[in-house]
Amino acid sequence: MTGEKKNKGLARAAEIYQSRDKRARELKADGKKVFGYFCCYPPVELMTALDILPFRIMGDMDEPITVADAYLPTIMCIFYRSCFDIAKKGRYDFFDGFIGAHACDGAERVSHIWRYYIKSPCSFFLDIPHTSHSAAIDFFKVQLNYFKETLEEFMGKKTSPERLKEAVSLHNRQRALVRDLYDLRKSDPPLITGSETLQVLISLMCVPVEEGNTILEEVIEEVKERKELPEKKACRLLIWGSLIDNTAFTDLIESSGLNVVIEDTAIGTRPFWHDVELTEDPMDGLALHYLKEFRCPRTFRETGPSYREDLESRFGYLKEFVKDWNVNGAYLNIIRNCDIHGYEVPAVRDYLEGLGLPVLVIEQDYSTAALEPLRTRFQAFAESIG
Repeated sequence: MTGEKKNKGLARAAEIYQSRDKRARELKADGKKVFGYFCCYPPVELMTALDILPFRIMGDMDEPITVADAYLPTIMCIFYRSCFDIAKKGRYDFFDGFIGAHACDGAERVSHIWRYYIKSPCSFFLDIPHTSHSAAIDFFKVQLNYFKETLEEFMGKKTSPERLKEAVSLHNRQRALVRDLYDLRKSDPPLITGSETLQVLISLMCVPVEEGNTILEEVIEEVKERKELPEKKACRLLIWGSLIDNTAFTDLIESSGLNVVIEDTAIGTRPFWHDVELTEDPMDGLALHYLKEFRCPRTFRETGPSYREDLESRFGYLKEFVKDWNVNGAYLNIIRNCDIHGYEVPAVRDYLEGLGLPVLVIEQDYSTAALEPLRTRFQAFAESIG
């Protein structure tokens, strides 16, 4: 690395966020293979172990969807339509491989269409069960072994349990650092804003894990030494639901009288909140982690005999977020036609209101052009709290 290290910490994260593909294209020019992947479920450790850069596929809230309408129905999740749209426009033409996944119906449909219309030298579709019973975990381990064998065949080399354990340790280190970063948001005001946190998290999904860990270490050190803190606001907000991958959205929320302190989303706590267990066969730990420990509504959870026990089984982890981050308001973010989160709204709202939290629900259009009309709703919500 040379020029890319001139910026450190938050500045480096912001630089990567602004040009997500720049570092990946540099590494590709140096001979590194780059694989794009959907959602949180393809194990990044398998790619890291084979010296592949895992690159998280996202859409673009600034780019109107035009090309994708010829391939995908408008009633499909607008996020995945955006991903496919910018891919057809050449924004992901640096991929050596594409990893689709049955994370949800939208991801599955777009994965198959992507593999047909956007050719990559290597592609794989990861089948993910919707339950986490022992039989489902066994099935998922078989799928992960197929995935590993596909990567090994493409790379022309085998990985080893030792190398895979090294990759797991590197990514566990990243998870621990992200949790340390979130701890800096427990204070009032938080030491780092929601928009800054989002830039850091997105940057991690665009660079090798070692570089990401360095960025995190620099950010944490920088934030701890801050003299000027973010503005203290009356509402300490938890965001739950569909992912947010554009700081224009968090900027709007935080400029409307709210401090975003924690996000239970796919670009938030979910990929980082639990470590992968270092099992004798690393594939056992990966199968268990990726299927059981991601708290996404796409996976069925064992429930209790009553409605309240059902809510506690599914959303009990949110209670710890509310307590530890001193949350006093919740925003349920639903991207239009994101069914897995939309269908959960009545239940998760009941649970959060049962904890005494006011809850705001908005179904939004995944477009920066449509954000400004939402400002008054966030402002009114903030005023109702403080």
